[in-house]
Amino acid sequence: MSIKELMLIVFLINLPFGYMRGKTAAFSARWLLAVHLPVPFIFLLRRFFDFGWSAAPLLILAAAAGQLLGGKHRKFR
Repeated sequence: MSIKELMLIVFLINLPFGYMRGKTAAFSARWLLAVHLPVPFIFLLRRFFDFGWSAAPLLILAAAAGQLLGGKHRKFR
């Protein structure tokens, strides 16, 4: 698996969580859950596909993009 494919998976994982986060109050329990729940899955994917710490910044970028786009989708609906 390439880093681009892993970034796409991370992006897609974060879309529904960004959607959930879109209408919640900032820093509420539900907001924190939506932001932090995907992190262990991303960590496990990175370890399973044997990517080192050098892949972490790209995965964080993909996760943030998924969160932002999911939240934007919720606001436009």
